[in-house]
Amino acid sequence: MSTTVTVDLDQRIVAALQLNGRASWKQVAAAVGATESTVARRGQQLLDSGRVRVTGLLDHLRCGLGISLQVRLRSRPGAATAVATALAALPATRFVTVVAGSADVCAEFVVPDHREVTAVLVEGLPRPDDIVETETMVVVRKFSASEEWDPGLLDAAAVALLRPGAAAPDHREWHEPERLTAQEFAIAELLAADGRASYSQLAAAVGVSDSTVARRVESLLRRGCLRFRALFDTRLLGLDVEFLQWFTVEPAALERAGAQLAALASTRYVSATTGRFDLCLHGVLPGYGDLYHYMTDVVGALPGVRAADLTLQARTLKQARVRVDGPTEERR
Repeated sequence: MSTTVTVDLDQRIVAALQLNGRASWKQVAAAVGATESTVARRGQQLLDSGRVRVTGLLDHLRCGLGISLQVRLRSRPGAATAVATALAALPATRFVTVVAGSADVCAEFVVPDHREVTAVLVEGLPRPDDIVETETMVVVRKFSASEEWDPGLLDAAAVALLRPGAAAPDHREWHEPERLTAQEFAIAELLAADGRASYSQLAAAVGVSDSTVARRVESLLRRGCLRFRALFDTRLLGLDVEFLQWFTVEPAALERAGAQLAALASTRYVSATTGRFDLCLHGVLPGYGDLYHYMTDVVGALPGVRAADLTLQARTLKQARVRVDGPTEERR
């Protein structure tokens, strides 16, 4: 009995950290309905064990730091893991996963601009002899990002407590970049390594007062430059199937289809892209038995979809620039 209760509480703590990675243990306790001492102990164990990590992310589009490329790769038989491992070691990759389906490896690259695509994907790919084919799509619009995902384990009151007055970030305005100061970049680097670092820890590292750090962080959040994300295996929440789905959509229906997908609890990320596919989606479901109904009921209800290609994530090596299959990668 105690094991079941502990697992359930852990799931609720993880869900709370996904909603607000910097929430205090007092806030988390109020949201999950447990004592602060218990939540602090269990939550810290999750963090110390590495099962959950919190990282601060600069929005590279909004901050003018680069553009995203969604890349699908096919490899020689048996070489997918080696290719993915080599890709995960590149500073330019933000996300890398081995998949089952029409591709073998999928990755997200961040490059300064579209002129760098050739340098990265032609000259910079590791293990070129193991790669049979690559397909590159440029992200031109995000409908939702992984840090915005609500796993749906907590009720509306808990969500409101953890995300008070939260509004969905406006992903349309990335073409008008914000200009960050050297001090803001320094703070962001520290939060990338530890998204739950206290203001006093950040202030000591940067050499300014706690209040100055607090103002800088709040400014970055308000401007949509900085977001916090919890990194964890979704199986911790009882969600056993992670997948990437690629859609070909009629141009007139693209906005409606993207917005409809972004509103789903199963969607962690969805963006509009150039190339053969018009939408790229990262999704999660409880089990394999849910896939058929997802493909028929959810995908079947989307406007303007001409084709849909689903690939199952078999092993994810990198998320949000963090190596999740080994030691943390040093950030740029």
